[in-house]
This record gives sequence, structure tokens and C-alpha cells, in this order.
Amino acid sequence: MSELSPPSDLQSGAYRSPVSPGYSWYEATVRERPEYAPLDGDIDADVVIVGGGFTGLSAAVHLAKAGVNVALIEAHRFGDGASGRNGGQLGTGQRAWAEDLEADLGFTRAKALFDVAEEAKAHLLDFTAANGIEIDYMPGQMSVAHKERYLNGYRAHAEIMGEHFGYPHITFMDREETAARLGSTRYFGGTRDTGTGHIHPLKLLVGTARVAASAGAKLFERTKAGSIKAEAGKVRVATPRGTITAEKCLVATNAYGGDLEPATAAHLMPIGSFIGATVPLGADSPVLPGGESVDDSRFVVRYFRKSKDGRLLFGGREIYARGDPKDIPAQIRRQIAEVYPSLADIEITHAWGGYVGITMPRRPFVREVMRGVISVGGYSGHGVMLANFMGRLYAETVAGNRDRLKLFEELNVPPFPGGRRLRPALLFLALNWYALRDRI
Repeated sequence: MSELSPPSDLQSGAYRSPVSPGYSWYEATVRERPEYAPLDGDIDADVVIVGGGFTGLSAAVHLAKAGVNVALIEAHRFGDGASGRNGGQLGTGQRAWAEDLEADLGFTRAKALFDVAEEAKAHLLDFTAANGIEIDYMPGQMSVAHKERYLNGYRAHAEIMGEHFGYPHITFMDREETAARLGSTRYFGGTRDTGTGHIHPLKLLVGTARVAASAGAKLFERTKAGSIKAEAGKVRVATPRGTITAEKCLVATNAYGGDLEPATAAHLMPIGSFIGATVPLGADSPVLPGGESVDDSRFVVRYFRKSKDGRLLFGGREIYARGDPKDIPAQIRRQIAEVYPSLADIEITHAWGGYVGITMPRRPFVREVMRGVISVGGYSGHGVMLANFMGRLYAETVAGNRDRLKLFEELNVPPFPGGRRLRPALLFLALNWYALRDRI
């Protein structure tokens, strides 16, 4: 067993997230993870934020630095949800390719959404540098095709991004180049993006919380919102040990909101995604010699990368209902072996999961769900950079500039069909059908 792998909880008392399975390599390597006391008593604020992930903590930073009295509550600990447990890939643009958005929304809106995403990328790197947050940034990302018939789309995408959207960093890779850069012959080709990269997400989250607290934001962990009410020009968020009364509220719970707010629950669905970390592969390993991260063309996306100490972090298994999956390491090892047969027996030192919020069209859900209450989420697996920037856009809105947030508010994001009782079952059937198509 790796020296980073903790002994059992009974032996060590190691903290484990009560809402996400497994102990992550991120938790083992974050060095420090300060705790914040729960709310105890009633307080007033200008803005109350529900949810301590990337969006909520980023909003807290920017609001507090602008002199806003902001209070943030998190039901568990910062990092217990997807913000502290995800694949760490920044990506480029929105979840959908820019040309697909153009076909649906027109060039002007598609370009505006792409430009905001590029600003989000730059903002994340500038923010961490300015505030001394070490996030283990490594450059480069590859998107690869698991079916040969997809190659023409990847080739066209690289050309469109450079010639039409002014983004010259994406190049097409044929099968030979893809094999050399991946250290695997499993894929038929793809693209390489030198204008983005990947990070240690829990280090980013912990650092953002530190900056927010230093700026004067009131942060409360282990404080679950029981209800949100907007009445008489105020918003009241009730918790088991006190109520926060504010002028405005941001709901940033994403996949972990449950039925706290019905409009959000109708538009966002949680999907579990799981990751395994191997032992270090060694300096002579042919796996990902350039250090890029990878995502593939499956509906149930395989995503993987190497850490700074040479471990393969491999994600891909999904579940479409709540509950801990059985034997995460065995499932992840099976997927690793499909891409890297020589690693079929590799030791997996850490295996974990978390839930991401998806929407029907895979676009962010941003809506004023009641007077003074804005809900933000549904990044659909593309939230590492976008979720952080959405916090900044919310702070801009509080300051009186809602123009850029409206780019997302105006997106057509319909609710999932089936209502509260049938929605999970219908989603389970639909997503498993798409997952089956990955194998056809």
C-alpha cells in the first residue's frame, strides 16, 4: 500500500466525506485543510451564500473584497462535494464545442460565451498567482476519439477554433501522434490544446476559502440550510442552529442541493463520477510523456492525467442514482486496462467519487428562483474554471452589473421530464442508453 494511503477510519480517525465515497488522493496531499466553525445563532448579512464549493467561495471572495457583508454556509466541509474531488481539468470554452453553440445560438452569442470562458481560464490562473495559492498547474489537454468515424469532426473543430473563433492553440492529431502522446494505441486521433491545463482542485478550494476568510467573509462549515424564504424584502436562510437574514442570496449547491429549492432541483440532476489514483508510474513510463490531461469522446467520458509526482489519475465510471458504488478500484482498474493494457495490475492507492450537477442541454443553470435569490450550477462536468468565474459574475451582479451573468440566465435550460418522483428513473434509463451507444 502507498505511504499516502490512510489506514482505516477506526485506526486513524481520518475524516471521510459523509456525502461522497472514498478517500481521495487530493485529501492525502493537500497538506492543510482548515476547519471553520458552524453557525451558532442568528446573524444579519448583505448577502448569504448557500454552498461552499468553487462558485460559493469565489463569490464570497469577490463580495468581501468589495466591502460586502457576506456569510456563507456549507452543509459539510469545504471540498466534500465535486469542487474538491473532480478531475481537475480546466478545458476550453463551454461544455459544448463553440461551433455547436453557434449552430444553436448564432455566432454573436456563441462567441460571447466562448470569450467569457477564456476570461474564466485567465482569471483562475491570475487569481491563484496573486493570492499565493499553489494549485499544481500542468499545461496541455488532449481530446481523443474512441471511434474512427469521429475524426472528421475533431479535424474540423481544430480549424474552426483557429480561423473562426480566434483560438490558435488547438491542433489536430492523427492516430500516430495520438498514440505517441498518450502512450496508448487505443484511440484513433483527436486534438491537442496547449492553451489550457489541469490542476489540484482541492488545493484551489482550500486556498480560495482562506482568501475569502482573510477578506472578511463569514464562513461556516457543517451548517445545513433547512429552508430559504424571500419575504418582506429580505431573504432568510434557516439552519438548525440559527437563521441568516440578508438582502440577497446565492444558491450554489449544484449537485448537492436536494430539494432545498424546487426550481433548481427540477433543472439539475446529480451524476456520480469516480476516480482512481495509481502508484507513481516512474520517470521511464511511456504514459502521457508530455503531461497533458485527456478526455475522450464517450458519452460516459473517460478522463485521465498524470499528477506532478507521476501517478495516473483516471476517472470515468458513472452512476445515475444516489448511493456508494461497489468496489471503485476494480471498476477503475478495468477501465485503465482498456487504455493501458500494461497497467492491468497496477496498484490503486486511492479511489473516490463525487457528484456533478448536469442539465438537459449540458449548459449552466442560472436563474433568479425567487425575489433576491439567484441559483447557479449545472456545469455538467465543465466546472473547474467556469464555476469559479461564475462566483465573480455573481459579485458583479450584486454590484449592479448583471450583463455578463445574463449571458447564462438567457440560455434555454428546460427542466428534466418526469417530475420529482419519476425524474431519477427516466434519467437512469436515458443515460444508460447513451452509455450503451459508447460500445456500439
